[in-house]
Amino acid sequence: MIKVLLVDDERIILDGISRMVDWASLGTELIGTARNGVEAYERIKSDSPDIVITDIRMPGMDGLELVQAAHAHNPRIRFVVLSGFGEFDYASRAMQFGVRHYLLKPTNEAKIGEALAELVEELRREESRESFVRSMRQELDKVMPHVKEQFLKEFVTNKTYGTRDWNYYRSLFKLDSDYRIRLLLFRLEGAFEFEHLFAIKNIAEELLDKPLLSTTIGDHVLIAIEDAGEPGVLLERLGRIRDTFQTYYRMDATIAVSEPDQIVNARSLYKETLQILNYRFYLGEGSVITRKDTSIANVERGREFVFDEERLAMPIKSGHREEAAAALAEFINGLKEAQLDIDVTKSYVIQLFVSLVRQCDPELREDYFRQVPQIVDMTTLQSIQSFLERIVAEMAERFYRQQTVKHSAIVSRMMAIVEEQLGNPELSLQWVAGDMLYMNADYLGKLFRKETGEKFSNFVMKTRVQRAMELIAAGDIKIFELAERLGFGDNPQYFSQVFKKFAGCTPTEYMKSVGTTGF
Repeated sequence: MIKVLLVDDERIILDGISRMVDWASLGTELIGTARNGVEAYERIKSDSPDIVITDIRMPGMDGLELVQAAHAHNPRIRFVVLSGFGEFDYASRAMQFGVRHYLLKPTNEAKIGEALAELVEELRREESRESFVRSMRQELDKVMPHVKEQFLKEFVTNKTYGTRDWNYYRSLFKLDSDYRIRLLLFRLEGAFEFEHLFAIKNIAEELLDKPLLSTTIGDHVLIAIEDAGEPGVLLERLGRIRDTFQTYYRMDATIAVSEPDQIVNARSLYKETLQILNYRFYLGEGSVITRKDTSIANVERGREFVFDEERLAMPIKSGHREEAAAALAEFINGLKEAQLDIDVTKSYVIQLFVSLVRQCDPELREDYFRQVPQIVDMTTLQSIQSFLERIVAEMAERFYRQQTVKHSAIVSRMMAIVEEQLGNPELSLQWVAGDMLYMNADYLGKLFRKETGEKFSNFVMKTRVQRAMELIAAGDIKIFELAERLGFGDNPQYFSQVFKKFAGCTPTEYMKSVGTTGF
């Protein structure tokens, strides 16, 4: 119901109008009466009537002053002014406050009813319009986030968007054309669902404190923020966004940060973030990458990359796992420093990988060659490094086992030669290497010591002394005969010195201890 307040300083008029008007049939309700403008104004403030019927001449505050005060308090109140014939010119001043209904006294219920009917219809039309506008605004509020998302997506990717489009949407979104912004491009690492993009977008919007615009473009989240001139604070917040997302979803996110610029240049800033994001190949997944990070790379770009493949191949083939790991680290660090084009970097990796595979056994090569496409598909140098570390470790371990078997066979052959040639005065490492095995003497010496823990010459002398002790225990034998039979020739004195060194006593003393004699 439309609420009506009746104001007149004459009680008879108040009572008469109150009784003679059928308020309910007009869709109205008389909520009260007042005897003067002051009283009426208090009722207006307390009861908020929709329509006020008022006399023009009243003590304290007249009708015109009441209209003026009420209009200032609530411009939506409608007035019906009652005036005498001579007061019409005076009452017409109320028109500046929207008063359009004047009734000359004396009046009747029909005229009052007509005026009220017009005002009720007017109020209802206005309410209908306002209801429609509210409904539209509510719907607009619902779709506005989607409109903003679509606008940002189109603005940075669609070249047909121009200044006119920008000005329209800027007004719609209430954005300042002088905004200096930064664009933030988020990339999720590994397999993910759309809900993960939505999640990191929500986390970022909360921790970045009301970004200007945000959207998803393909597999990325793009956010525009106003540049506050505090890059350190921004990087700290981006780190928190990344860490929060990783904590909840166990996924890494790489973030590219543009330089600040006017918001109208968002398209070029978006291209910049895409270029910056490429440097995740060198800087690794889960990084926060700025233009500064890439500018260092640009200075060094074009540096020649040189790596001797034998530097890695030799320790692998020799089974030296630690040396192979160190050589691989040198190769990866060289690529990081050179920061060549990504495809060029991958070509160096593939070239090295193929050279390593070629030295493997034929039955393994095919399996390794099938893994080359994996290198092509890898998106970071970090993943390539992990792949190569696994391959190098496998190869080095396989060669180590092969070398261990091979070395054991060689050392066993050297020991057998010693047993066979104990009486040969020429028996030595050089003689075994040159005349028996046809191998490098230094290599054999190192191999023998690595396998047995002692020098080859020491092993020969110890074996000769052990054989001498066996011969002494077996029966009577002369010392000079022992020396001759065990390769000491005609130098029994030297034989005795060697015997004492290993046995702890002279040959003669040993003979006495076992009950034999030698002359």
